[in-house]
Formats: sequence, structure tokens, C-alpha cells
Amino acid sequence: MKDTNKERILFAAFEAVPFIKTGGLGDVAGSLPGALNRLGADVRLIMPKFASIPQKYKDQMVHVADFYMPLGWRSQFVGIETLTFRGVIVYFIDNEYYFNRDQAYGYYDDGERVAYFSRAVLESLKYLDFSPQVIHCNDWHTALIPAFLQGKYGLDIMKAAPGQTEGMPYSSIRTVLTIHNLKFQGKFSGYMIGDVLGFSQLEAENLGLIDGDAVNFMRSGLSFADRITTVSPTYADEICTDFFGENAQDIFNSRRDVLCGILNGIDTKALDPETDPMIPEHYCAADAWLKVSDDDGDGSYETSPCVPEGKLRAKEALQQRLGLATDPGKPIYSIISRLTDQKGLDLVVAIIDEFLQEDVQLIVLGVGEHKYEEKFRSLAGMMPDRVSSCQFFDEPLSHMIYAGSDFVLVPSLFEPCGLTQIIAMRYGALPIVRETGGLRDTVIPYNQFDGTGTGFTFANYNAHELLFKMKEANSIFHNNKEAFAGLVAHALEQDFSWDVSAQKYLDLYRELI
Repeated sequence: MKDTNKERILFAAFEAVPFIKTGGLGDVAGSLPGALNRLGADVRLIMPKFASIPQKYKDQMVHVADFYMPLGWRSQFVGIETLTFRGVIVYFIDNEYYFNRDQAYGYYDDGERVAYFSRAVLESLKYLDFSPQVIHCNDWHTALIPAFLQGKYGLDIMKAAPGQTEGMPYSSIRTVLTIHNLKFQGKFSGYMIGDVLGFSQLEAENLGLIDGDAVNFMRSGLSFADRITTVSPTYADEICTDFFGENAQDIFNSRRDVLCGILNGIDTKALDPETDPMIPEHYCAADAWLKVSDDDGDGSYETSPCVPEGKLRAKEALQQRLGLATDPGKPIYSIISRLTDQKGLDLVVAIIDEFLQEDVQLIVLGVGEHKYEEKFRSLAGMMPDRVSSCQFFDEPLSHMIYAGSDFVLVPSLFEPCGLTQIIAMRYGALPIVRETGGLRDTVIPYNQFDGTGTGFTFANYNAHELLFKMKEANSIFHNNKEAFAGLVAHALEQDFSWDVSAQKYLDLYRELI
């Protein structure tokens, strides 16, 4: 018999691993629902059925329902398909006109596509055997759901789920909106108010959609969601300020009581140096501690930190693959990132020529702005045995870089959460980060007095501060092997699984239900 006491959550996202991914949202949507289900909730994922979803998943989909719904003056087809992936029921909204595209975003009609999806999510509840108590929205792509819920569905009834004698009213649904990156808000021409959204000017104003001469999907969601979360506690504080608030700080400050930050986790099974098939030799946190003595003969040993042999083998294999000088004594500094200003690449470029006078190696994996691609390509051409610039993204290579690197640079201007530094620590590479957003919440700065820490941090957005920390890291690597090994050991021991974060989300849902 179905457990009707479980919390019923519908997780709405425009992307999710393994179906389609463009950024960190895809990782979260692909991992968090499963973690919540393991805690006893009934969390289901709903997303668009993009043409680019691998065929092996399309072959598993089962048709649930199809119908037509209004979207402005239009009557649009909605199909619902479903499959179960790793214990999570996933619903796919099917419409070839909107979703038969190679990519998730970047089209002239993105506003209409997102509006269609948000309305289809709500309309589908009249056909699914599932009546959620909470809809968890993510970023601007689903930020219209609270507005539609209030403006279009106040009197509607959901389909009665198994075990229910009658359907629940839409008015009973609560909403959570998670901000993964506030910089993207979904601003479009004001014509969409009536033409696509189907609201009058007065209704749009009352629903918080108006932003000057435009409509702003995110502002509306922030105004009407029952809870607002960000992907790290520090970012939740930062967006209340003028510098980070992206012109929405007025909403955050007026709704501070419903705003909180919950740190992202990672899929620790997929990202595990003990089992990862993409790295040449496996290792784990236990390998970073060496038994050194049993002086009193009682069977107890003292331990000393060491860099795991598997990590040293990974470094050697990485140097060989990328044509760098094969030398374990040369520290590898890596950048695994989009090459943009937001990621702090202007700081790196400002100091990299000076830093490369040190006995170091540099690896860059990623694409982005031409000026950064050209700079790293030029350095690799001049110093091919010391610099490698891989201007593409290759998942297996990224795993090798995490495993083989000594340090990973993440000097971001802002970073809502960031996964790069978390994955780096998972593989025993020490992050060098600026103290912003999730970088501040995840990396413990090195303390030279007690040897604690999991990386290196600096406060101000300043190239010289970055250079100082890189030189400090370099000095410890060469001159204090025990301290360096201790940092590697501490990094490997960090727990960034979804378990803790999922419990915080579950507690949040329970407050609303």
C-alpha cells in the first residue's frame, strides 16, 4: 500500500543529469531528488523532453497523457512521458515545437518556451496520479510557476491521487524557488504579458512581473514563492547587498525571513577517486595516512599524512597525456572552468606571466571569451612542457585533471555555490579560491600554526592577493611536504554528499506542509 504520509514534492527544472546538462543546475536536479527520496520523501522530477536527450532514455519512456492547454491566445499541445531513473520518477513535458532543439537555451523564443513549460507543469497535475504538496522551482526557467499558480489556478483541483477520495485544490500547493545564479533572471519584452502569459497589465503588476518596460520572470517568482533558497549560506547574505543583488536586493531584504542558503552537494558515487573508471589508479582518504610507529607495542600506531600513491600515479599519467614534463616535483595548477570574467580569469591573466617564472606547470580546461582562450593558447605555444591549454570540455579528462593536479584555481568574482572546488577536494587537489559565495562556505583556509585547512583563500578581488596565495601554496609544496600532505589528507576527508543538504531541504518542506 502506498505511504500517504510521505512528503510529496515536485521538483521542476529545465535540465537534469543524465538527460541534459548545461551547468550546475543539471547536477543538482539530477542528484537532490534521489537524496530526498532516500530520506523517505516522495520527490519526483519534471522537465522538458528535449530532442537531445539520449535515445536510451527515450526508449524507456512511457506515455502518461496528452492534452491541449491555453498559452496567451494559443492552444498548445502537451504530452507527458515518464520513466524511473535511480529510484526517481521523472516526468517529461513533450512539445516538439518548443523542445525539438539541440540545446536547452539560447533561442529567440526562450521566454515563450519557459512560460509554456511552467504552465504545463501546473496543468499536468490534472492528469498525473500525484498531487504535490510543494513544487520546488529552480532559477528563472520555472520562476513563473508561483505567478501562474496564484493568477490562473486559484480555484482549480488536481487529479485525485491513489488513496485520495477527491483531488487536492491547487491553492494547497506551496512553492520553493532556488536561485542557482541570480545574474540570469528571464527579462523579456512587455508584449509577453498578454500575448504569452495571458495576464492583464494590472494582473502582471500585482504578480510582480513588471520590471520597467519589460517582464522579469525571476522577480515575480521571488515575490510570490513561499520560500526562497540559494545554493550557499554566504550567497544568501550577499544577494541582499547592492553589489550582488542584481537589482533584486529590495525583494530579498523585504523577504529576509523566507530566504536561506543551503549548500549544494555532489554525487559522491559518480565522483569517487576510489572507484572512478576515468583515472589511472584508485585511492581514497585512508591512503593519505601512513602508519609510522608502534613504539609501546600495544598495537596502536601513530600516523603521518602522505599524498596517496594513486594520486601520484594520476599526476604522472596526466603529465604524459598532455605533453608536460614528467616530474612529480613540479606542482600542477589547474583551471577547470568557463573562461569568463565571472570566474576571475582577469585576475589570473594579470599575474600568470610572473607566476610562471616559478617552477610550476599550468593546465587549463575550458572554453569562453576569446581574450582568455588566446592568452592560454599563446602560453602553451611558448612553454609546451609547462603549460597545456585544452579549449574544449572533456569529462574523462576533467577527472584526470582533478586527480592529477596539486592545486585548482577558482578566484571567482562571485560564485553562488561552485562545484569545481568541491570536486577538487574530493580528489585531493587543493583549491585556491576567493572568499565569496559557496567558495567561502566550502574551503577551509590553511592555518600555518596548526596545519588545518583544505585549501587557500583570499578576500579581495585583487590579482596581487591571488598571486600571494599561489606563491604561498607553491612554497608549502616545495618546502613543507608534511603540511602539504596534511592539507591533501584533510581535503580528501571532507564530506560533500547530498545527505546533509537533503535533510535541510526536507526540513524546509516540512515547515511549509
